[in-house]
Amino acid sequence: MKMRSYDKPMLWIVCVLVVAGFFILSSASLGFLNKNGSDFYYGIVFKQIGFGLFGGAVLFFITSRIHYRNWKKYALPFFLVSLILTLLVFESHIGFEHGGAKRWIKIGSFFFQPSELLKFGFIVYLSSWIASRRNDIKSFKFGLLPFLLITGFAGATLIFEPDIGTLGVMAISGLFLFFIGGSRLRQIAMIVLIGIALLFMLAQFKPHLMSRITVFLNPSFDPQGAGYQIRQSLISVGSGEFFGRGFGMSVQKFKYLPEPMGDSIFAVVGEEFGFFGSALLIGLFLLFMYRGFYISFRAPDIFARLLGSGIVILIIVQSFINIGATIGVLPFTGLPLLFVSQGGSALIVALAEVGVLLNISKYI
Repeated sequence: MKMRSYDKPMLWIVCVLVVAGFFILSSASLGFLNKNGSDFYYGIVFKQIGFGLFGGAVLFFITSRIHYRNWKKYALPFFLVSLILTLLVFESHIGFEHGGAKRWIKIGSFFFQPSELLKFGFIVYLSSWIASRRNDIKSFKFGLLPFLLITGFAGATLIFEPDIGTLGVMAISGLFLFFIGGSRLRQIAMIVLIGIALLFMLAQFKPHLMSRITVFLNPSFDPQGAGYQIRQSLISVGSGEFFGRGFGMSVQKFKYLPEPMGDSIFAVVGEEFGFFGSALLIGLFLLFMYRGFYISFRAPDIFARLLGSGIVILIIVQSFINIGATIGVLPFTGLPLLFVSQGGSALIVALAEVGVLLNISKYI
């Protein structure tokens, strides 16, 4: 197998996303500078650099040099380790709860969200399983049923946290990967129906999920409560018009916009950079998708094609769910915008995944 250099266009796309994300996050954090002082502001920004960017760069360097075939060899142990780490959020001594959700491991001042790693572990194992079962994937007994069991096994942990947004990203990404792996359309249709039924059942037991669905269907519902975030996000995006107010000039982030550094950060982009700047950011993600699939579909074997495609799908699905929720075409999920939102765990894992993708690019 002939080895060549990394795919430079993909490397440059990710570098631009990371740099743009840092400046956007710096601007979005100004609201907290006003409220809590410079120490808090620099703590947020430099924590993103020190933990997320530096840690991600280290993992990016490591994963880009690990031959992609090793991920198939250790797919099951990696998946199980990521699952065990996710279960540790329920351990009272290290699990950390915020806003009624147990999604973090806290050791001293160190916080990590293991569900980010679980998504990656799930994609690696699913790619390995599909590559090994390629001839049986169309059957119910050896194709559809095991896929549902693998997805359900990983997803059950996220339901109890609860982290329905991450579960949705993982399930949608897995479904696309199952389709690319050669499943039948009727199998895909059956999975979609099962997913809709499970979502309806979950909504009956999770009031916050039902309220988000209600707000999505009726944006004017409870404007000072459940509907407040989408209302303020739309005001923020709309006020940016075509070219925006200018870098750092968002008004909404200071008093009105919930989570301006998290799942509402695209609203800050819309207000400060307008339709033009928002379109550029979306264009970067589309370029990432195009180049990622370019690499994946030219990979030398089925496992590399599935793994590369799974990584691209995982990153793009989460990013566009975040953007879609901000502009009101999808329900809010609490998911960060990858490479942009505050969240060291998400940035670290995303950069590690890109490292794997670039390693695959060396062999196309």
